[in-house]
Amino acid sequence: MTKSLAAVPALLLVIVSLWEVVAARCDATGVPDDAAWDAAAALVRASAQPGDLIVFAPDWIDPVGRLHLGDKISVDMASRMDAARYARIWELSIRGARAPETAGLSPVLALDVEGVIVRRFERAPAIVISDVGSQLATATSDGARPTLELAEVGFAPHRCVQVTPVPGKPTRVTFHQLHLGTKLVGYAGLADVFTRRDIRAPGKLAVEIGGRTVASITPGIDDGWVHFEATTQPGDADVTFVASADAPQRQICFAAEARQ
Repeated sequence: MTKSLAAVPALLLVIVSLWEVVAARCDATGVPDDAAWDAAAALVRASAQPGDLIVFAPDWIDPVGRLHLGDKISVDMASRMDAARYARIWELSIRGARAPETAGLSPVLALDVEGVIVRRFERAPAIVISDVGSQLATATSDGARPTLELAEVGFAPHRCVQVTPVPGKPTRVTFHQLHLGTKLVGYAGLADVFTRRDIRAPGKLAVEIGGRTVASITPGIDDGWVHFEATTQPGDADVTFVASADAPQRQICFAAEARQ
């Protein structure tokens, strides 16, 4: 009886080891190989139009997707604020995943290419009236001078206005007489993975139009690219972005567009 009980842990160890071997084998065979990605990429190349957005899902498969279609993804596309400007989106996915850029959309094309699901989506794109990045040269600041950067925010590239406010002293960046539509859409986050690792405090970004606060967010180190939006009156108005932080070296990056 004692010998039988003593053998139980060893038996369990063998069972667990066998299960891990089988699970690892199934996991490996469940991932499409290079031939499948080549075929899926060829399908996209045959039908894609200039300016089409290409995305991959889940996000950890992005390096594989870029290996096969990276030449079709420009720097501007990779560092986009969001996907609203794009009328056509190609999504290549595995294991039933969907990209956040296609949430709520229905595909006009969906094909299974040896385990890589290729979907194409079409919709009316957002009409952009102005964006703050292109107007930065004429903006004024009462603190550290903001710069336009291609920055890492939330482990993804983003073209954004970057400012590092002095702790306890907000930096105000004003875009004078910015052309506005019916809404101002933007995103903000904390740049630089190494700074986020060492400095754990969040940042804060408020948006003022004509002296009135219309949006306010507090992106933390794990929040990534945080969305904000405000309803606006069409016309020209001063738009001020107020960046603040309680910790030094807090690199706050933001982007925003006025949309019809």
